[in-house]
This record gives sequence, C-alpha cells and structure tokens, in this order.
Amino acid sequence: MTLPSSDIAALLGSRICHDLISPIGAISNGVELLAMSGAGSMPEIELIAQSVEHANARIGFFRIAFGAASEEQTLGEPEVRQVLADLSRGKRIEIVWNANGNAPRPEVKLAFLVLNCLESAMPRGGRVDVTRDGGQWYLQATAERLRIEGPLWEALARPGTALGVSAAEVQFLLAPSVARDLDRSLTVELSETSATVWF
Repeated sequence: MTLPSSDIAALLGSRICHDLISPIGAISNGVELLAMSGAGSMPEIELIAQSVEHANARIGFFRIAFGAASEEQTLGEPEVRQVLADLSRGKRIEIVWNANGNAPRPEVKLAFLVLNCLESAMPRGGRVDVTRDGGQWYLQATAERLRIEGPLWEALARPGTALGVSAAEVQFLLAPSVARDLDRSLTVELSETSATVWF
C-alpha cells in the first residue's frame, strides 16, 4: 500500500496525539490525588497542574491540525470552541471563532493549520478572528506589530515553492498540501499590523 506523504504525516500526527493523551491524563489524575491528600506544597502542585493543562490544550489543537481527517467527518462547534478556549487560556493571543455550526473536519484542520501560521507571526500577542461564510473561510490576525517571515508566507500562497523550514514552521508546508487536497487555494494579504488568509 502506498500513501501520499501528507497522509502519512497526518496518520503519524494522530498516533502521537493518541499515545500522549493517556499518560498526560494519568498525570492530571495524580496531581488531583496529591492535592486532595495534602501531599506536597500547593505552589508545586499548581505548577504541575498548569503544565498538564497546557499540554492537554496543545494536544487537543494538534490532534485536529496535524491528525488524519476524512471527508465524511465533521467537527461540532462546541468541541472546536472548547479546544480553542483551552489553548488561549493564559496566553496573549485571543481567538474568536465565528464559524457557526458543524464543519467538515478537513476544513477545520486547514483552518487550524492557518491559525498555527498566524500564531507564529504574533510573538507579542494579538487577536485572530475566524469566520466561515458559506463555504469560504476567512482568518484575520491583528496585532500592534506582526513578525512576518516573507518566504514562509510566499510558500503558503504558492504550493510547490522550495522552502527549508524548522520543526516550528512545518505548518507552512502542510497547509498548502491540505488546501490542495480540498481543491482550495490559500490567499494571503499582509500588512505590518494585519494578516488575512482565506480559502
């Protein structure tokens, strides 16, 4: 059996997230038991609890952004909102999800990959508005100042562009691939304080 590399990457993402959820859940349960028993100092337990909460939030986000997504699958609005609320808690980036109702999982996957791209351009925080109008998705990031790496954003809008990326930038390679699988193209509009992507 031969699979496209994008499918292999998605299956790998799903496997990693699946395998990490159980041990992180066990740590969370252990922290709760320690807190109830009074063992350990409260600041230490609180620090561990916050770290577990953050890890759970990232895995929830990565499971959708990097995991497998078949055409017949949908994601409910409450689940997506919860994942984004968990991800945004305690961070300087506010994500406003205006895509009402259930949505095809592959489209949400692409939106999450684009969110990941926008997040990388906002080291000092800001706001991202996600809107779905009919079948069209719009994601707009606004901040006092964005950090735009030109070649990454050019590759996002032009699939097949030769690009060397770090592990932290892999979403810039995956998003155009997922868009192509959906028969979509990514359009990018950039300024010093705003970045808009639609598909």
